[in-house]
Amino acid sequence: MTICRRSLVITLTGCSLAFGTVYTATVFAQPEERPDAALNMLVHEPPTMEDLENSELHPELKKVIRYGHDLFTNTQQLRGENVFNDMNCSSCHLGEGRVPFSAPVWAAAITLPDFRGKNQHVNNLEERIAGCFAYSMNGAPPEYGSDEMLALSAYHQWLATGAPMYPDKPIYGRGFPAPDEPAEEPDYARGEAAYQENCSICHQKDGSGHYENGEYVFPAPWGDGSNNWGAGIARVETMAGFIYQNMPLGQPRSLSDQDAWDIAYYINSQERPQDPRYTGDVAETAERFGPTFHNRSLYGQTREHDGHVLGDHDNFGEKGDLKPWNVGMPRFENLSEE
Repeated sequence: MTICRRSLVITLTGCSLAFGTVYTATVFAQPEERPDAALNMLVHEPPTMEDLENSELHPELKKVIRYGHDLFTNTQQLRGENVFNDMNCSSCHLGEGRVPFSAPVWAAAITLPDFRGKNQHVNNLEERIAGCFAYSMNGAPPEYGSDEMLALSAYHQWLATGAPMYPDKPIYGRGFPAPDEPAEEPDYARGEAAYQENCSICHQKDGSGHYENGEYVFPAPWGDGSNNWGAGIARVETMAGFIYQNMPLGQPRSLSDQDAWDIAYYINSQERPQDPRYTGDVAETAERFGPTFHNRSLYGQTREHDGHVLGDHDNFGEKGDLKPWNVGMPRFENLSEE
């Protein structure tokens, strides 16, 4: 199946899994078709695993990069130790982390270390990956410098091969760019109808995901098997961007702006495991982390149709009382204010 999306051709092969993909993707730019907006942007073609095999890198480094790729596409192998939901890294970063507009992970390798508003200090690549484990995987990250963290970092950096560090141009396809503002405010009832029409065939009517022989094929967009309230995609604009740019799988940008916003609002109006930064009071937590995060989520807000306060619970999902060691870790406190 070949998808032509204006500036890029994305060839998908293998097993495609919506919102939790394990598939390969070959991405190559076509400059003559690139929209004007991309002409002054960094457009990067990440290398493939085939390129890795054909490279002159040391065989031991190749092994580590392969392991990083394996962990990225099958993070469930760390279930019960570092992962406590049904997600893989590739659940959000589609096509092995290579696909533009699906938060391609090579961008992190060339823009970090950098300041991150979410935790209010400079983060390096390992810390950024650790955050994904704590929030998107509802887990506890591997230790910095561990085999797993080194392998994942090596894979990210391999995908960035040839891209400049700290580029002086915007990165084409970075993140999950949100669609244009909808004509009407996002609506729960419209979102539910659009979800049932476009999403439930893979993710089930109740958002529980689809499983075969005890393993998920299409992961849950909410509930205990999904990301927790601290994950970036719990923000409505981020979810809307993911949906608009990537869903339904194989049909990017086929939904209207309004549908993408409505579906995102509906999905993010459902419960999920507690934010690991929870103070014991949802209103206090929402206020404390509002300026850096929750002002763009529905956490702590009351659903109009049933009066339920979102996030008002002590359910941390499968990980129970386990606290991710990286959350709330201060950095650079000894540096003077200048």
